Formats: sequence, structure tokens, C-alpha cells
Amino acid sequence: MIIVGHRGAAGLAPENTLKGFALAMELGVDAVECDVRLTRDGQIVLMHDATVDRTTSGAGAVAEMDLAEIRALDAGDGETVPTLGELLAAVKGRCHLLCEVKATKAAVPAARAVLAEGMAPEVTFVSFDVDALAAVRQCDGGLATGILIGEPGIDGLDAALASPSEHVGFYHGLLSPEIVRRARRAGKQVGAWTMNTPETMRAMIELGVDVLTSDRPDILLDVAGMK
Repeated sequence: MIIVGHRGAAGLAPENTLKGFALAMELGVDAVECDVRLTRDGQIVLMHDATVDRTTSGAGAVAEMDLAEIRALDAGDGETVPTLGELLAAVKGRCHLLCEVKATKAAVPAARAVLAEGMAPEVTFVSFDVDALAAVRQCDGGLATGILIGEPGIDGLDAALASPSEHVGFYHGLLSPEIVRRARRAGKQVGAWTMNTPETMRAMIELGVDVLTSDRPDILLDVAGMK
């Protein structure tokens, strides 16, 4: 069972900030999850939304701002918006990274950044976008990938289980014993996101989910008996 801090430790510290990732690692997670997008000047930053409005002191689309503009913003508690390179340096040799590609054009630059750091075994690229994952694999067939499923539907499940990705991550409310069994038969690692209450955490553990992601890794580690 792998415990993942979602966007660092989003329930305890500003999401997708170095402070949040450091806190998650101090708590003892096995992995952290981040989101990547490209700035107007081609830099890879950690940002879930297409705009900076919700998580920073500024406003505007990430793709229409330069790195310097984004770095001038307060991402919470005085933190700045990190680059992927900064996060790679922080987690290298310490824990695994689930890197969610939020925009297809960020896939190749992010994959190249990981390869340049020699961190291919330490990173799994995940996305709802199958084209983004294909682009990652084209950079290097040894890079691990995972498809994310957030909507119910048998067609999406069938496609995910037939894909070359090693990992399939589900919104936790979609999972059932039968889906877990089907994923196992397809040879997939099964992930669940994002459970933040002890009840949902226990339910996923009882289902035998491999990778559990939470905004509150402190609670999840306790429920899993890993503190």
C-alpha cells in the first residue's frame, strides 16, 4: 500500500508548494502528487487550475503569464509557485512523485526534465489525457504512466485497462470490488483519490487499493497503521 500526499499535503499547507511537499515527506508519505502546466515562456510550474486565481494572490491564465509574473505571486503562507525542477530536487532520493500532466503541451517538457535529472524510476506520470501519456512514453518507453478516471462509464474503464499504462487511478467513489478485480486481472496497479475522511480511507483499504491519495496524509497514515 502506497500513501500519497495530494498536491503535497493540501489539507495542511498551501497546495503545490514546496512547504506542502516538505510537510508530506516529514509525515512519512511514500509519494507526493503534483500538477504541471506550462507558462507563456515555456517553463513548467506546479499549478492545478488553468488560472492562478484560486491558489495565489494574482489572476490570469497560467499559459498567458511568464514565469517571473507567476513567481511574484503569493501561493499561500508567503510561498511562491514552484517549478517542476525545484520539486524534483526536493523529492530526489526521498519519495516517489506522481506528476499529473494538466495540459498536453506540458507532457514532453516534463518528461525531459525528469529524464535530465536521471529520475525516471522515481516518477510516474498520470493524466486524464491519453495523448499526454502517449507523448510521455514517446520520450522514453521506460517512463511509468497512469490513466486517471473521474467519471463512471464502462467504455472508459475498458480503454484504461487495455492501455499500455501500468497504473489506473480512480475517483474513490467509483471503485467497487469488481472494478478492482478487473484491474488486477489486467495487471494494473490500482489507485484511488482523493479520500479525506477516515471512513472513505478505510473503505479503500478494505478494497485492497494499491495507491491511496489524500489531502490529509497525516490522517491516512494513521488509519493505515503506518505512523
